[in-house]
Amino acid sequence: MSLSREKLVSVGLELLDEHGLEGLSLRKLATELDVQASAIYWHFKNKQELLDEMATAMFRRLLTDTEWPQPRDWRDGLERLGVELRAMLLSRRDGAKMAAGTYLTDDSLLSSMEIPLRFLTEAGFPLRDAVRAFITVYSFTVGFTIEEQAVAGDPRYADTARRSRIDAEKYPLSASAGPEIFGTPDERFEHGLRVIIAGVGAYASEPR
Repeated sequence: MSLSREKLVSVGLELLDEHGLEGLSLRKLATELDVQASAIYWHFKNKQELLDEMATAMFRRLLTDTEWPQPRDWRDGLERLGVELRAMLLSRRDGAKMAAGTYLTDDSLLSSMEIPLRFLTEAGFPLRDAVRAFITVYSFTVGFTIEEQAVAGDPRYADTARRSRIDAEKYPLSASAGPEIFGTPDERFEHGLRVIIAGVGAYASEPR
């Protein structure tokens, strides 16, 4: 059987959806393809190299399949960046955890920062502030989505009865906080993203 890195990445992503990040291994990939493990190690020395390539494939699709029109303003641009990135990470089981800290193997993707950096600097941000704004939105989105995917489907987090056992007389705020803590992820993400973007505008040096 002739194997390519593209084929291995494709099947690796399928196994990620089926087994999760912890259940993915090079040996499981070899079993799925009915080949010897050595055939996999010819392309990837270890699991991290496979994850790097899988994350690169995901980011490549995000950057090539997504239309990036000129934003109405820099706030709109940053919000779209966060929303599209989260959607990409959610498209795969453990997608955010898998992508975090990976090394992009396609050097052409390094230029992807040009899009947000351009609309930020054209709005009046110094390059330093533009870079920090981009990284802050990126880091928030990845971190939020890691937590979101970690608790998704866990019945313990749907146990409203547990929170009802809080002594409301002694801890009225904690007792009432449940709907806010466990509200829909979409609402919490959008709120957090907008708070960050508002802070970017307040902190940056003279954006228009």
